[in-house]
Amino acid sequence: MENTEITIKLTPDEALVLSDWLERVQMTDLSRLVDDPAAWAPIHRLAGTLDKTVPGIFAADYAERLEAARRRLTSGSLGEE
Repeated sequence: MENTEITIKLTPDEALVLSDWLERVQMTDLSRLVDDPAAWAPIHRLAGTLDKTVPGIFAADYAERLEAARRRLTSGSLGEE
């Protein structure tokens, strides 16, 4: 196997919503959802990367930002404000 990394590109809205979802998933009993112990390493790596790079993740208006991102994603206007 090649020793190269894979890059995944997300819009800011996608990253914010995915970060929130991963956080909620990690706080639940995931044994039924994630039954492969090897899957935890990339899950934690992805969540950690998002935590460090998503703007506003610790902002006071986080809930409003998250809700706005969800609305934009479900309405089909990805990443636009």
